Formats: sequence, C-alpha cells, structure tokens
Amino acid sequence: MKLTYQLYSSRNHPPLEATAKMLAANGYAAVQGFAHFFEDYESKLAVLQAAGLEMRAAHFGIENLEGDWDRCMAIAKAFGLESIYAPYLMPDDRPADAAGWQALGARLAEIGKKVNDAGYGFGWHNHDFELVKLADGATPLELLLTASDTMQWEADLAWVVRGGADPLAELNKYKERITSVHVKDIAPAGECADEDGWADVGHGTMDWKGLIAALKDAPVKHYIAEHDKPSDDERFARRSAEFLRSLEA
Repeated sequence: MKLTYQLYSSRNHPPLEATAKMLAANGYAAVQGFAHFFEDYESKLAVLQAAGLEMRAAHFGIENLEGDWDRCMAIAKAFGLESIYAPYLMPDDRPADAAGWQALGARLAEIGKKVNDAGYGFGWHNHDFELVKLADGATPLELLLTASDTMQWEADLAWVVRGGADPLAELNKYKERITSVHVKDIAPAGECADEDGWADVGHGTMDWKGLIAALKDAPVKHYIAEHDKPSDDERFARRSAEFLRSLEA
C-alpha cells in the first residue's frame, strides 16, 4: 500500500517544509492537497518534490471547478494528478430535499464530464450529512453517485459512521465507485475530546483491518490517512503509518 497523507491534517502545524520532511521520514510516498493548499502552488510543489513526495489526488471545490477552470487544470497538470474530488458543501449550500440533491448530482455530472475529458478521474468526497436519509428514504450520497455512470466516490468511512450508517454496507453498495478512501479513525466515546473525537488510525473504534480487506476488489487507487484535528500531527502520521504497514505484514 502506497501511504498517502491528506495535508489538511497538518494545516494547523506549519511550515510545509517541516511537514514534508516528517512525512517522508515516516514512510509516506504521497500527499493529497486541499483548497487552501493550492495558494502559491508552484512553491509548494517544489517543497514536496524536494522531500520526494508526489500528489496524485486532490480536492477542488465545486465553485473552483466551475469558476476557475483554467487554474484548476494548470494545478492538475503541474502536480501530475490522476484524480480530482469535490469535497464539501457549506450548510447553507446543502439541498433540502431529493430534488435538490438530484439537481446537484446533475451539476456534478457536468463537471465530471469536463474533468474526465481533460484526462482525470472525478468524484465526490463525503462527510456525515450525505448519509442522513431524506423523506423518501434515499440518501444524498445515493443521489449523487447515481447521477452519472462515471461518478466516483472518495469514501470517508469514519464520516459514514458519524452519519449514522454502516460503513461496510455502504462500501458494498457502491464498491465499484470507490477509487479513493480516507483512512480515518474515531476515538472511543469520551476520549480525545480536544481532537474532536478523532483518533490515530488503528487506535480507535473503526475496524480498518476488516474494511481494507473488504475493499480488496474495489478499484481503489489511493488510501489516504487523515485526522481532522490532531494535537500532534507527527504522532498521528507516525502511528497511523505503523498501523497501516502492519496490515501488510
């Protein structure tokens, strides 16, 4: 497994130069970028290259892909991306009903066609709100993934759990769409309150051994370690890498 790290995990622990060296020292080969990372992206690319890190997957907001297409494509080309994922909707932007989610799915399908035509995979990255059932029993995730035959899913299975769903059931339902996985863990109840209840991978309640085994026949290209609020990003990176490597032993 090529270890990949979502740089969002270290957004509160600058500078990038130190983060890149720390990741390389802990055996990471790749990173994933997010929206704010791509400000002054040329200099950041140089930092990653100096540390021997590559980037093959990134998050671009819907508004960026629709409103600043040329810059998004320039970034994708510069980093040598393979996959682009739309990552999030602010609460005020989230549809209120199935019709709204279907309309968003159609919008994403149009973006996806452009991204695919440019030579990149395109998909959606979930949080918890896409797993909350609508009045008709469907979930927003279902409506987004079925809006296009080519829509991929970057599955954040810990957010699936926080959304009240069964990660294994969702994985099996949409396995053929999963091209990337955010490997994140949830602390036992009452623990890690200062880290918003997240845990280092392999040190929480998620059955990552079972989930990764279930993903063996899915078209996953990227397994990406992430923690939304680590108090110590080196600790998170190191312990998560150790656990993930142990699954291959």
